[in-house]
Amino acid sequence: MTDPATYLPVLQSGRWFARLPPDFAQPLLAMAQVRHLQTGEVLFLRGDAPCGLYAVVRGAVSISGTGGRADEARAALLIRLEPPHWFGEISVFDNSARTHDAQATEPTTLLHIRHERLQAWLQAHPQHWHALALLLTDKLRSAFVAMEELALLPAPQRLARRLVMMAEGYGQWTAEGRSRRVLSISQEQLSLMLAISRQTTNQILKDLESRHLVRVQRGELEILDLAALRATCY
Repeated sequence: MTDPATYLPVLQSGRWFARLPPDFAQPLLAMAQVRHLQTGEVLFLRGDAPCGLYAVVRGAVSISGTGGRADEARAALLIRLEPPHWFGEISVFDNSARTHDAQATEPTTLLHIRHERLQAWLQAHPQHWHALALLLTDKLRSAFVAMEELALLPAPQRLARRLVMMAEGYGQWTAEGRSRRVLSISQEQLSLMLAISRQTTNQILKDLESRHLVRVQRGELEILDLAALRATCY
């Protein structure tokens, strides 16, 4: 499907897009182009020039980075973005290089609003910068929460919280109480996301599995009792 309007129901299921005024939402959709990525295909890398704003409408995109000396470089998976997430707004604001890598983790479809076209439209309609800023501030709030958890919470609670957040779409859905039962994520990806070892991740998941809160399968996790899993976060 090459018509961006085809994916309007997916976009409207997301809190940010659903709350946009029509005189921004409609032009945004009109500026969009449909892009398809295969598993493992890179969308952009750290240091790349700004290329625009994106929405995930099918599949998933991982946002990651590496750090340390070349011979001791470590990878970090910051987040896995699934429909109806929007991303790429930082470079829209500061016109600077990409801060992290973005890569498809499965066959993925995106809506892409090109940087130059979006900048030109916002220059002509500056009143809508505020709506775009709300997307940025929402991400900033989540980043602060993640930093706090990393500093204060033990690994079991951090892992349980991340699973709950993923099951609830990181709070991005419009439907109250909506949740996802099956999470397409591996133990390796979870360990990279939470900066803990694969062994520790495996031990925590085995404990949750023994308490019938989750079921661990190859490449995915099934949430068996979301309410009880949420209770272990505190």
